[in-house]
Amino acid sequence: MSDITSTTSEEPAMEGGTLPRWVTVLFVAAFALVGYLLYATYAQRQALAKNQQDADKKTQALAAEVDKTNARVADLKGQLEVTSQKLGLTEDELARARSLAQQVRSQQEKSDAQLKQQIGEVQADTSTKFGQVATQINGTQTDLSATKADLDEVEELKRLGERDIFEFSLSKSSKGPEHVGPIQVQLRKVDTKHYRYTMNVIADDKAIEKKDKTVGEPVQFYVRGARAPYEIVVFDLGKDQAKGYLSAPKTAGAAPPSSSTPPGN
Repeated sequence: MSDITSTTSEEPAMEGGTLPRWVTVLFVAAFALVGYLLYATYAQRQALAKNQQDADKKTQALAAEVDKTNARVADLKGQLEVTSQKLGLTEDELARARSLAQQVRSQQEKSDAQLKQQIGEVQADTSTKFGQVATQINGTQTDLSATKADLDEVEELKRLGERDIFEFSLSKSSKGPEHVGPIQVQLRKVDTKHYRYTMNVIADDKAIEKKDKTVGEPVQFYVRGARAPYEIVVFDLGKDQAKGYLSAPKTAGAAPPSSSTPPGN
């Protein structure tokens, strides 16, 4: 009888498979990167939305300014025609008023530099999406300049109806006061960097110092016998020179020019 040897075969246990450590690190980094990208995208969208809202507000304000300017231009044109007819001015007087308005307009254009810079910044921020608005802004600037010119002309026409205008060009190198209409004026100091000047006004045998006045600033003073003030406006400064005009009331008797020597600074 043969011995039957019973053998129990044992199957080797298989260890559960585990992922390498670098794979886990890679997954964590990928999730972190995705989270950062989502946050960055959200923040960028929020910033773009805010910029878009600010640009829309600026555009609406500029559009309102355009409508207001157009209405003002129409009113001024009508006022200009009516004023000219009422005053019955001659062609020479109209030409003189337009000349003075042009000179004042040149000074105002210098003062508009800051406004143009701000509008330029708006154009740069919205140049891609608001090209048409930028064109409208340029038209607004033109309309504003024309409006100011018309307004200056209307004011000058009104003045010519009741005042005499004496243009002058003063030099600091002059030895004494210079006659300007019924008074005398002497230029004492010129500051072209800050658009300021100092002058002496001689009237009623008195010398009055007008110190540190600004270009375009009306400088008023009274003369004996005049019911309205005299007014000096300097609209251009050069090296030791000043150009402008004297506005004197027509109803006032001409004050005799003084021969007194103005005091020093």
